[in-house]
Amino acid sequence: MLLLRGNIYAPLPSSLRLNYKSQTHPRNLTISCQASLDYPLSISDETLEKRGFILRRTPEGLNLEALNKVFVAVGFPRRDPEKIRVALEHTDSLVWIQERKSQNNAVAFARATGDGVFNAIIWDVVVDPSFQGLGLGKAVVERLMRDLVGRGITNIALYSEPRVLGFYRPLGFVADPDGIRGMVYSTKNKRKK
Repeated sequence: MLLLRGNIYAPLPSSLRLNYKSQTHPRNLTISCQASLDYPLSISDETLEKRGFILRRTPEGLNLEALNKVFVAVGFPRRDPEKIRVALEHTDSLVWIQERKSQNNAVAFARATGDGVFNAIIWDVVVDPSFQGLGLGKAVVERLMRDLVGRGITNIALYSEPRVLGFYRPLGFVADPDGIRGMVYSTKNKRKK
């Protein structure tokens, strides 16, 4: 996998304020923004709806077994549904698309985690193979980007397999910007002693 990182440099609106809820708990720092930064969408919410898709931004109604089937269909490993549920509880931004006609659950999905201020990572971008080529992957990533950029987050990374790098480049992502190399610690390849 390659680490991709996109930096979004946009002036912060004057309405962006830092609010400390408690000086003893810096984790409770919140950012409020009255004006959202504009990240362009290639397909509007209305067009998605006219094409028979329902855009979702919360995990409510998301069938984790059905999502797992999409993960497997695109080559991701099958995951424990309870671990998916925990991951979703720790997700900062989530977008998934459902087909209205057949009530197919999660034909496209993506989520992001981060510190809520400076950095975010986009995870699990998947589109059911029967729905690929319709712009749904782009739709979920653009909406995540709009949400993250709108909160003032300017360093947004994701992991991608080399075969799909071309999908992310038009969305503003570049591989190894400024000579930065990502590193990952993984227990997958550790030999048991």
